[in-house]
Amino acid sequence: MNLRGWHAGKVAGLVLVLGALALSSIAACDQMGAKKSGGSRVQDTGKGAIKIGHYGSMSGAQATFGQSTDKGIRLAIEEKNAAGGVKGRKVELVTQDTAGKSQETSIVVTRLINDDKVVAILGEVASSLSLVGGPIAQKEGVPMISPSSTNPDVTAVGDMVSRVCFIDSFQGFVAAKFARENLKLTKAAVLYDQSQAYSAGLASDFKKAFTELGGTIAAEQAYTGGNLEVSSQLQSIKGAGAEVVFLPGYYSDVGTIIRKAREAGITVPFLGGDGWDSAELAKIAGDAINGNYYSNHYSHEEARPEVQAFVKNYQAKYSETPDGLAALGYDAAMLLFDAIERSWPGDGKPIEGKALAAAINSTKDFKGVTGTFSIDENRNAKKSAVILEYKNGVPTMAARIEP
Repeated sequence: MNLRGWHAGKVAGLVLVLGALALSSIAACDQMGAKKSGGSRVQDTGKGAIKIGHYGSMSGAQATFGQSTDKGIRLAIEEKNAAGGVKGRKVELVTQDTAGKSQETSIVVTRLINDDKVVAILGEVASSLSLVGGPIAQKEGVPMISPSSTNPDVTAVGDMVSRVCFIDSFQGFVAAKFARENLKLTKAAVLYDQSQAYSAGLASDFKKAFTELGGTIAAEQAYTGGNLEVSSQLQSIKGAGAEVVFLPGYYSDVGTIIRKAREAGITVPFLGGDGWDSAELAKIAGDAINGNYYSNHYSHEEARPEVQAFVKNYQAKYSETPDGLAALGYDAAMLLFDAIERSWPGDGKPIEGKALAAAINSTKDFKGVTGTFSIDENRNAKKSAVILEYKNGVPTMAARIEP
């Protein structure tokens, strides 16, 4: 074998490979850069009804999330249309069911854009599903507002994606601050759903905030949503001597876990995030739900006129008290209408995606049901949060935490 020739060939080959990798990296960076700025798609004709889309879990394990959000959006549309619409044009809603599944999410978001020709999209509740739908909206140049996806990565996809809820870093801080300063607790355990970006992210944010506030994480355990054989995790938490358990899961799992925890002899309070927000939670957990807390976006007990008018109208339409998901759906729709009015010239001209997204992202001091808030430079809503405590099976106002 000619070693000199062999080495020369190897060097030449290595140069070619490194060159190809460099070009590939440049191309990838260019693609990522392009992704950050959405196109300027026009879905609108400038006349007739303004079509907006909603994608959510209308069925599946977290069905109340999508259903509540949809009810809030529909109430907002009904009120806007009764007041004359958006610059004289009525608003029409097209709702697509994700069934809580990633594959279904990509299908329905694409359908809303290509088949239904919506000018903007509202959705999803679950962060993991907004992380599927957001890149599609970004690529197609159609603005998307998530009512309630709190994972920070949701809006990082680009300028077409924003939200009207706070993010997990704040929600984790809110829960930690309440545990430390209101409940005066120093030792916490964390039990999170490792299959959900929402739960894993919120668990991480709580741990960081709780330790920075002087607390100690006594135990950390994980489970997989839908698989609720958690006896070993609960025994580990019980043995750690925690004074509070942070459980940032979805209501469909949380109710069963808390009930099993009480049966296992764990008597300390549980603390969670807005994924608890469903009337089904108390039905699943029974009496075990009482004495536990969760952070949320609003309380129907607040005296603010925006809250009381919304609660009154919602109850008149649906014969039930609106949860936080309904309030966020309502706020997302109302903010969208406001942005259309600020960005659209009217006079038969079409609503254009880029201009609408810019108006959404420049929203300041919007007075919503879930508070007065502005959209920041990262397209997140800067706002306060509330802590609710379950008493006699009903969530009641316990505290408000400012940003």
